[in-house]
Amino acid sequence: MVHVFSYRDKNYIFDTGSSSLHECDAPTAAYLKSLTGEEADITRFTDAEIRSAIEDVEGLKAEGLLFKEETAARPVKSDEVKALCLHVCHDCNFRCRYCFADEGAYHAKRESMSLETAKKAIDFLIENSGKRRVLEADFFGGEPLMNFEVIRETVAYARKRGEECGKKFLFTTTTNGLLLSDEVIDFFNREMENVVLSLDGRKEVHDAIRKSVNGKGTFDLILPKLKKFISLRGNKSYYVRGTFTAKNLDFSKDVLFIADQGVDSISMEPVVTDLEDLQIREEHLPAIEAEYEKLCDEYLKLYAEGRGFNFFHFNIDLEGGPCLAKRVSACGAGNEYFSVVPNGDIYPCHQFAGDKTFRMGSVYTGIERKDIREKFKNSCLFTRKKCDGCFAKFICSGGCSANNYHFNGDIEEPYAVTCAMMKKRIECAMHALAVKKLSGGGAREA
Repeated sequence: MVHVFSYRDKNYIFDTGSSSLHECDAPTAAYLKSLTGEEADITRFTDAEIRSAIEDVEGLKAEGLLFKEETAARPVKSDEVKALCLHVCHDCNFRCRYCFADEGAYHAKRESMSLETAKKAIDFLIENSGKRRVLEADFFGGEPLMNFEVIRETVAYARKRGEECGKKFLFTTTTNGLLLSDEVIDFFNREMENVVLSLDGRKEVHDAIRKSVNGKGTFDLILPKLKKFISLRGNKSYYVRGTFTAKNLDFSKDVLFIADQGVDSISMEPVVTDLEDLQIREEHLPAIEAEYEKLCDEYLKLYAEGRGFNFFHFNIDLEGGPCLAKRVSACGAGNEYFSVVPNGDIYPCHQFAGDKTFRMGSVYTGIERKDIREKFKNSCLFTRKKCDGCFAKFICSGGCSANNYHFNGDIEEPYAVTCAMMKKRIECAMHALAVKKLSGGGAREA
């Protein structure tokens, strides 16, 4: 399919079959819209302009860059496990209102993972990884640094077992940053492939939601620790992740505030909650879409000034990957990737943790609910029927299974509000790609 869209005074064509992006003039955009059944007034253009548009379109078709047939091949998924999310602590030193994990407790008792269970999880990963050589473990919570000693011992154990079995481990930790001591920073910089740190942006925005157990804002405690960590991180990966809610629909200000603190890798995610005053609803979409454009403009301005930063949702690679098989397969949750809670129980991913409907087994007993695994294994872009006519499908892979389930009761049923935000972010990302790479071949003119 062909998607035609405008960004400010620019017109773009995206072909889903060839994954090619082209900048075009207004007559070509209108002509293509008329071809694809969209409302477009081509009578405002001269016959010569329309003839030129037709020539451009036919030329791109001849090159296989427009109206190229999309793949319909379903992915062949492996049963080899590649990654685990280890919930080393179901407790937290924050009490964030929007927390999907029930402020760290996951609707159960507050507890920490023992070293024995953590080691058993590593053994489970190795034993079920098949021929995979590179394995991943993400330390998660709650707040995982409340169980730092188990993290440290688990990394040492995994390194040792990996050497014995010919496996290489990559580690990630997600933390609110409150317990970032010099010792922890040094350990992270030696052992963690990636570190995810939480900051929602401006002080008033962050402190309104992300409070300590005594009900006070945490901004002044967190920001100096984040800055120190980043200053010592060198060229190793990290990113600062924020969350925006209905209370801060002007979230571009929060992204730019974070960037102004010296952070060069940022993500800002829409909240996932059913709290009425915080939930993102359909009525918020026009403001959110306008905000993404505002952010994209500022993002490109800073890039042009040599002060650019990496914004997760504006990263898009239409040529180099991920490969089509991965785009069709989605994230691998419930089949190649699992979440392990403190008692060793296994769930499809961290957002299903604690929901007994999705308990799949245990690191002590293995996968017991093979029906759940089969459901996730068989799920892919092509089983999500509402994605059929969407230009973004090969980029978003059908959305998050957990979000689909929590909002619609079915992992195959994409959540419309999330879809709308995703499509707008992708259009902004494509515009940013064109502006940054047009002269080097990142987008073509038609």
